[in-house]
Amino acid sequence: MIAFLLNLYILILFLLVWFKVVPFNLFWKISPILVLFVLLVGLFIPMGWGAPSGPVLVARHSVSIVPDVAGEVIDVPVIANTPIKANDVLFRIDPVPFAAQLKALQAQLSLAEQRLSEMSTLAATAAGRKFDVEQRQSEVDQLKAQIESAKWNLDKTVVRAPADGYVTNIALRKGARVSSLPLAPVMAFIDTSETVVAAEIAQIYARYIKPNQKAEVTFKFLPGQIFTGRVETVLQAVSTGQFQPSGLAVTPQQIEAAPFVVRIKFDNAEVLKRLPAGSTGSAAIFTDHVKASHVVRRVMLRTTAIVNYVNPF
Repeated sequence: MIAFLLNLYILILFLLVWFKVVPFNLFWKISPILVLFVLLVGLFIPMGWGAPSGPVLVARHSVSIVPDVAGEVIDVPVIANTPIKANDVLFRIDPVPFAAQLKALQAQLSLAEQRLSEMSTLAATAAGRKFDVEQRQSEVDQLKAQIESAKWNLDKTVVRAPADGYVTNIALRKGARVSSLPLAPVMAFIDTSETVVAAEIAQIYARYIKPNQKAEVTFKFLPGQIFTGRVETVLQAVSTGQFQPSGLAVTPQQIEAAPFVVRIKFDNAEVLKRLPAGSTGSAAIFTDHVKASHVVRRVMLRTTAIVNYVNPF
């Protein structure tokens, strides 16, 4: 953009000299250098914090699907990369062992309740001990708790989607055996109920960014288009500023100015449904400072949007 403005000035200067509107003296000869200096100092350098720009990324939350019970898979009805709703079935585990355990516990509960009734009758007629009644009541309560756990295990043989989204890269097949170990996920579920649009802004330009400021975004996936939104929040931490518990003393590391992450909320949320996770592009945020630079930034962003038709990088 600065090259365009400078060349435009040189063209106008050439025409003015050609038609002898201005004399071609030393001042006008060096005026392009002066104009370049004014553009840099007065517009393009302040534009960095008046209308900061940076790369943007579309991201969605990924959930590692780990079944709550172990067993043999008998059905995988879900289709990869096909939208599904919350609570739709992902896969089923053989329920026979869990149903058998539930029936056994229910039979034990029936017997325990019968014994409790008999002991209560004897205790009421002073022919039995109160201790025996309390012991039988404890057995009944324990069996009821075990039955609740068995019902829960049986219900968990049907693994369901935790939210709206889709499963990608399905390798699970009927006959496979799955476990409930947290380090052995069997599917990757992409949650589409929330889509995060995050822009990286250099620290030096992030000083004036505040929530609710206007923003514009263009994506390589949708070239030539500009989408409007507002700043949702500026994340208050990056990994380089995070300490994690360990048994070691402080380890010196190279300190560098990592960019801050700014979340952007689109005015039209329907646009996000068209964007695959991982879509990249450029974003511009319009602060309350150096408003004269906003027009230039808008032009530059639209130029980027058009160039996205041919620029793969």
